[in-house]
Amino acid sequence: MFDAVEGLAAEHAELEQQLADPATHADQGLAKRLNQRYAELSAIVRTWREWQQLGEDIDAARELAAEDPEFAAEAETAAAAREEKAEKLRHLLVPRDPSDGKDAILEVKSGEGGEESALFAGDLLRMYTRYAERRGWSVQILDANESDLGGYKSVTAAVKAKGTPEPGEAPYALLKFEGGVHRVQRVPATESAGRIHTSAAGVLVMPEAEQVDVEINDNDLRIDVFRSSGPGGQSVNTTDSAVRITHLPTGIVVSCQNEKSQLQNKDQAMRILRARLLAAAEEAAASEASAARKSQIRTVDRSERIRTYNFPENRISDHRTGYKAYNLDTVLDGELGPVLDSCVQADLQSRLEELG
Repeated sequence: MFDAVEGLAAEHAELEQQLADPATHADQGLAKRLNQRYAELSAIVRTWREWQQLGEDIDAARELAAEDPEFAAEAETAAAAREEKAEKLRHLLVPRDPSDGKDAILEVKSGEGGEESALFAGDLLRMYTRYAERRGWSVQILDANESDLGGYKSVTAAVKAKGTPEPGEAPYALLKFEGGVHRVQRVPATESAGRIHTSAAGVLVMPEAEQVDVEINDNDLRIDVFRSSGPGGQSVNTTDSAVRITHLPTGIVVSCQNEKSQLQNKDQAMRILRARLLAAAEEAAASEASAARKSQIRTVDRSERIRTYNFPENRISDHRTGYKAYNLDTVLDGELGPVLDSCVQADLQSRLEELG
């Protein structure tokens, strides 16, 4: 695998020249894509150079060890460090999901359990928002359908990183592991007898698509407008500002009613539609390219139950990786890192095994 690094280092140098050219930044879309690729290659080239330097340090220490035995210990320390760098480099060279450098569109929907499920959907959104804040990301609510008790029947949010993240550190690269059914076990706020109930909420995570990623023909769209409404008939608009867009070739329907103007709601709906079309195209391509590839983390079937949140035991369990911890309260407050790390490591191991 290391033989390929020299070619990547040459590409890295070319990108550096392109990004130094002011003409490149006249096209913001192009500049963003080049920056993402440059960040990805920078991590590889930096680690490769550190690995090479350690090799030179080992050779020098071994030569000096003939005169001073203390250098033999330095050579051993450098050799151990070089092996760690080699392992990191192997991980960086594993082929990544093409969308790993993108921001994310996150949808949370209530499922079994009525109002309790809607309240849990709200808890999940809060967890993702707090996690995003800890990473310096921004969260923008694109559309929301609230329940009577303050939860969400459905909510869609855009999660955006600042600048160009390191490889594997962009919102979609981490949050994609959240797609699936999340099960909660607790005493609902609506339960007077104190009995533990089980309910669920569904999460769908898609890479945010740019206009160059997905081509949408205006003739393929049916756009309807209607009056938005809040829970229990509250906050009813006096104008038809809510927008529903139907993509006729696929049957995908997106609606937005959060913004006050029809134009703003249309823009938000188009963001969601582009993300859904990109996700559908990527899943179809992945299925066609490798129907057998169904790692324990990523499957085309998003309906699988992936995690259980047990409030009486303060326990969180991920059913794909076997991760279990008794700090549910802090996880729901945004300490999602260790849970996602278990998913990232399991997915990486799966990819390494595929490469042999």
